[in-house]
Amino acid sequence: MRTSTRLLLAALAAAAVLALPSLSASGATGAATDLGLGHQLAQGSLLAFAIAFAGGVLTSLTPCVYPLIPITVSIFGARRSGSRAQAMGLSGLYVLGIAVTYSALGATAALTGKAFGSAMQSPWVLALVAAVFVAMAASMFGAFELQLPASLQARLSSVGGAGRAGAFAMGLVAGLIAAPCTGPVLAAALAFVATQGSVAYGVGIMFAYALGIGLLFFLIGAFSLALPKSGPWMETVKSVFGVVLLAMALAYLRDLFPALRGLASPAPAALAVAAGAAAAGVLLGGLSAAGPGAGARLAKVAGVALVVASAFYAGGVADARARASAAGEGIAWLVNQEEAGLARARAEGKPVLIDFWGDWCAACKELDRTAWSDPRVREEAARFVTIKIDNSADRLADPKVSAAVDRVFEKYGILGQPTVLFIDARGQELPAPARVTAVIGADDMLKRMKAVDRACAQPAVACLARW
Repeated sequence: MRTSTRLLLAALAAAAVLALPSLSASGATGAATDLGLGHQLAQGSLLAFAIAFAGGVLTSLTPCVYPLIPITVSIFGARRSGSRAQAMGLSGLYVLGIAVTYSALGATAALTGKAFGSAMQSPWVLALVAAVFVAMAASMFGAFELQLPASLQARLSSVGGAGRAGAFAMGLVAGLIAAPCTGPVLAAALAFVATQGSVAYGVGIMFAYALGIGLLFFLIGAFSLALPKSGPWMETVKSVFGVVLLAMALAYLRDLFPALRGLASPAPAALAVAAGAAAAGVLLGGLSAAGPGAGARLAKVAGVALVVASAFYAGGVADARARASAAGEGIAWLVNQEEAGLARARAEGKPVLIDFWGDWCAACKELDRTAWSDPRVREEAARFVTIKIDNSADRLADPKVSAAVDRVFEKYGILGQPTVLFIDARGQELPAPARVTAVIGADDMLKRMKAVDRACAQPAVACLARW
């Protein structure tokens, strides 16, 4: 790689590290709302299928899904020679794999009455997703080719070869990797499917959603054959996305090991040091093909390590800033104290606000930024007893806390997050439409909070009932 190109990449890497915390705070977590899907589902509208598809397309542009796109290009396009029809077939099988995964989720939600919701709090799931990212990153760096063993390739040759089976299998796991960014669209769909119990409807909605996620994969995989099949540019592209995948793996491990969160500081100087480290990593050869000799390979490894660590640190800075903002937001949350909160509300005659939150839930963090951080919302919240049910992995490490949180989720029928519900001063929960199940702004949150006082404005027997 030419020196000028390497310097340009170093500058871009430093700029990316500096910008990452701000980009993370901008709400780029997928669909910020459920796109009205919950309402359309409740009305039985066929438009719900179109909205689910659109939500899937938006999900494909989120940070959890977008890094998979170059892998699709590499496997279905740039690395393979063949016809356009072959590329379209492989891409179609990949999308079918995604659709099967999400259709299975829809069927499970319909049969069991439980949504996927908080699966990403499980240490096993977090470890599995991190391992998948590491394996894919290793493939990007040339450690191995993503294909079936030779023995299975021979057996599958009669039905189209290992490429087709591999494409379908990769699609099956892609849905799991996308889970953190599926957001309110998936939550709204699964929550409704779980309450309705219709397997056919659940499978149909989730199939439409999966097709939306897979659209971009299909288009890129099917029409990437015109790209050059070799050259230094491909090694750089592969290295870039290898770095992204490794940083994503570390991000999942940060959720698995909460102690890692304390490594990042929101101080600008610390972020500047991380940006400099990223630039140094690029200059060492972290984003270029390794030259001959052990020294060049060692420099490549060191460069990759520096860039990955810098990207991971930048993500930690975004998380640290969000936590600092939440800590100083001025709302006196009673964390995982639902019984104590209700007792206090009963004694003081106050309404109750319950926020179901988790640090694995990207939309929950976005709601913190868009609503709970607003001074007007904080002031209005002062007249409520505010309860936060936190099902983050570190909270649930305590079996007693985990059991108590599960009971609260079951009590209120919580199937997805974010969810905010309201209980008036008489102890009556407002109807389901009053719940917040997506990212909303401060004005909308204020309107909902003020509506709690009018919930029983009309004389009615139900309004006479108290706690």
